[in-house]
Amino acid sequence: MKSGLCSAVENGIATVSLSRPERRNALSLDLIHELLECLHHLELNHSVRVIILASEGPVFCSGHDLSEMLEQHASDYKRIFCACTHLMAKIQSIPQPVIAEVQGLATAAGCQLVATCDLAIASEKASFATPGVRIGLFCSTPMVAVTRSIGRKRAMELLLTGDTIDAYTAADWGLVNRVVPAANLRSATKALAERIAEASPLVIGIGKNAFYKQADLDQTHAYALASQTMTANAQEPDAQEGIRAFLEKRPARWSATPNHHRQDR
Repeated sequence: MKSGLCSAVENGIATVSLSRPERRNALSLDLIHELLECLHHLELNHSVRVIILASEGPVFCSGHDLSEMLEQHASDYKRIFCACTHLMAKIQSIPQPVIAEVQGLATAAGCQLVATCDLAIASEKASFATPGVRIGLFCSTPMVAVTRSIGRKRAMELLLTGDTIDAYTAADWGLVNRVVPAANLRSATKALAERIAEASPLVIGIGKNAFYKQADLDQTHAYALASQTMTANAQEPDAQEGIRAFLEKRPARWSATPNHHRQDR
C-alpha cells in the first residue's frame, strides 16, 4: 500500500488505517482513491467478514486536504467531491459491515466518514465537528451523512455554528454507537467486530444491503422490500442451516465462500 494507508487482516477482520498523521489524516484525492481501491479488494475477499476503519495519530480525520482546495477549476473541485461521495457510497454498498474506530478529532469530511460507517466506537477523547462555515466553505457533502445520523435540528446546529461536540454528546445524538476509555478503544472495537463475524457473512451482506435500501423508502414500500428480502434469504443454504442448528441446539456451520452478489436477486 501507499504511505497514506495501511491494512491488515486477522481472523476475518480487516483493519484499515489512515496513516497521514502529519497531515491530520486529511482526505487528499490520492488517499480517497487509495481507500476506494482497498475497499474494493476487501469486498472481493470472502475471508473478510468485518472491516475496521481506524487512523494513526491524535486526529481521526480532519476532512478534505485544504491544500488541494486553493484556486482550482470547477472541474477539479467536482472531481474531489465526487470521489469523496463515491467513497461514502462504497462503504455502505459493500457487504461487509464497516466500523469506525474513532480515537480523536473527526471534522468535516472526517465527520462524514464516521456518520457513513455502519457502526462507530469512539474514545472518550474523540470529538466531532462540521466547521466548514468558519472558513467560508459550508460542509454540504458532510451534511448528507450527518443529517441522516443525527436528525435535522442537531445537524443544523453543527453545520451553522461549526462548534465541536464531545464523544458523549456524539453518542447521545446517535453519531456513534458508544464511547469507551481510550485504553479500551481497540479491544472494544475488535470485540464488536468479532461478535458480528460470528454470523453468516452472506446473511450479513443481505441484511446490510436491505437496510440502506429500505431506509429511504416509505413504510409500505419498505415492508414490501423487506418481505421480498426475507423470502430470498429464507431460501439460502445458510438460513436453512441456521434454523436447523437452532432447533438441534448446536453451532451453525456457515458457508465457507459466500457469494455476496446473490443478495441482489
